[in-house]
Amino acid sequence: MTKLLEAFEGVVYPSVLSHIRHLGRLLAGKSVVHVNSTRLGGGVAEILHRLVPLMNELGIDTKWEVITGEDAFFTVTKTMHNAVQGSEKGLSKEMTEVFEETNRENARRLAPIVSEADFVFVHDPQPVPLCALCPERKGKWLWRCHIDASRPNRRVWAYLRNWILPYDGSIFSLPEFAQPMPHPEYLVPPSIDPLSDKNCDLEPGEVTRTLGEFGIDPDRPLAVQVSRFDRFKDPLGVIEAYRLCRRSQDLQLILAGGEATDDPEGSAVLRDVLDAASGDPDIHVLVLPADAHRTINALQRGADVVLQKSTKEGFGLTVSEALWKEKPVIGGDTGGIRLQIIDRFNGFRVRTAEGAALRLRYLLQHRARAERMGENARAYVRENFLITRQLRNVLAILVAQLQGDRERLEVFVP
Repeated sequence: MTKLLEAFEGVVYPSVLSHIRHLGRLLAGKSVVHVNSTRLGGGVAEILHRLVPLMNELGIDTKWEVITGEDAFFTVTKTMHNAVQGSEKGLSKEMTEVFEETNRENARRLAPIVSEADFVFVHDPQPVPLCALCPERKGKWLWRCHIDASRPNRRVWAYLRNWILPYDGSIFSLPEFAQPMPHPEYLVPPSIDPLSDKNCDLEPGEVTRTLGEFGIDPDRPLAVQVSRFDRFKDPLGVIEAYRLCRRSQDLQLILAGGEATDDPEGSAVLRDVLDAASGDPDIHVLVLPADAHRTINALQRGADVVLQKSTKEGFGLTVSEALWKEKPVIGGDTGGIRLQIIDRFNGFRVRTAEGAALRLRYLLQHRARAERMGENARAYVRENFLITRQLRNVLAILVAQLQGDRERLEVFVP
């Protein structure tokens, strides 16, 4: 057993590690390249930070490359991201020109690396043209969609689909996100690493000290939402729910997050959040650096209830993070949150601020029930949403591609 995998002994079932080692032997010596748009901020970067070393340890030569671009490019890709999640705003001719030219520049830079790889994973819309722009490629290319594509803006999706068609397969997080394609499609939900700084066990003293650093009273009820400052994460709706709850329940609120380097809207959303929170000493808006993993861990562990009140969500890794820490989670009834929160079992799914406030009050006033839901939460994540499960899924896809499996749909969801 390799050292990184050894650390998972006692956390996951032995059969999981045995299967990973078996798949690793089938792929030993193969080369893999992951390509995305940022190393900092967001769930994709977090997953790759953990997945890439594990794949290398199995003897699979795995690299991680990041595309570069000017602000104008990332403004276009944010519009594209929103459109895939249903926004009506489309793309102008000038925007597609910026998008394509930036990808051509990246293709020229990355071609010597990706064209020789046995497998290439291209993550999300930002670098999707790379496959078509690298005609000398020799390996299998897979497009990985991490966002909610269930009801995309049809014009934008038609444009993106033309870039996706040359791929050898597509990977989506949920069945309802998958769109018809002429190549194999795979379903693989994201995951968390239980051993990372963000999810490992902490001493109670560290949790208390961290809360104190931000002026949080550990003896008063606390609700926490951790996410990028993004409109789809609905931080203003969280503040509204907090204020409704405060009418009958003492409560503190933390909205903690950062700004991803590929998200130009984050600053504007943060300003709106600060304006909404202004004047209330019990609302703590924390702008954290991308490496504040232990801080986030402590904040989630110090919470009585964790929220993720998204209106659109590809998956929402912060939900699994909080569930792993035995916290009941109130989440938006959307996207990948539906896969993680089983209503009334390990949390509640809600659609409105009023619904979030109602569930928040319930969990704060029924502590024994909240504790049972927290116990259910950790067990559910152990079964379904740990990085070892995702690693096994990814390796199985590579073996299927290597062996020429032409099944249209491979389902790896729990």
